[in-house]
Amino acid sequence: MDAKTQPAPPTPVTDGEWGQAYTLGSGQTHQHELSHTRLWVTLLDQEWQIRTERSMTDVDRVRWNQSLSHVVPGGEVQLQRFIRPDEGNTVQYHPALADRPTVIRPYQPLTIPAAGECTIYVGTLVWMRICAGNARHELTTLPLADPSLTWVGRSTMSGDLCYSAPSYARLVLDAVPKRPWRALTPVRICNRRPTPLLLERFSLPTPLLPIYQNEKRMLWTPKVTVICESDIDAARVKIDQDLIAAAGACRLLAPPRENPGRGVFTRAFDRMFG
Repeated sequence: MDAKTQPAPPTPVTDGEWGQAYTLGSGQTHQHELSHTRLWVTLLDQEWQIRTERSMTDVDRVRWNQSLSHVVPGGEVQLQRFIRPDEGNTVQYHPALADRPTVIRPYQPLTIPAAGECTIYVGTLVWMRICAGNARHELTTLPLADPSLTWVGRSTMSGDLCYSAPSYARLVLDAVPKRPWRALTPVRICNRRPTPLLLERFSLPTPLLPIYQNEKRMLWTPKVTVICESDIDAARVKIDQDLIAAAGACRLLAPPRENPGRGVFTRAFDRMFG
């Protein structure tokens, strides 16, 4: 093959970024490795192609690796095809929180004394929205790991289908692992009952939370305050309008999937604590 017709070598592997516009030439593939996912986004003359594969290793990745090349994986990798919405040749990746409430299960239950409170820091995995073209048309939204489902309710007839996420429920912010694909939510739990509250699991209203990013590329959501005054099923929730000071200077990356209202206490979910 003549040297002039040989494909260009792949670009160096660098860190991926949310909201960055990446420019592709026809036939070029944008490859990513993050969380438990490998992803290939390819631009052709008339279409966009997206290939995804789950990682078979339990290694906990720290970096989001991305690079450009003219190589695509074999036919065993799942392929989705999309007609190009316009002539634009850029692609962007945006985070989104889960479209269902997420049941957080601390590995070790936590007891909050009567009239006591605590703040725990919970990291939840984000979904990836892939947007292409001049109009940033959304091609697809995909989870970065296979989500686990759980039923939360008083019976099989009354309840909600939620996602389930085990958590260390850290009490110290510096102890929380930093990952570019996890959104950090401070959860303040106030036990106003005359008896202790055993926290074995609780439902985080992920569809109601916006996502911000700070200068260290960490994803944050506003603080969620849960108040339990009597019956556990009557717990109320408040979502702050601003981020905590420890988040630093942040910019909004994604609005909430659902409108939570502004700054008022409401019934959180009938099954807030499961």
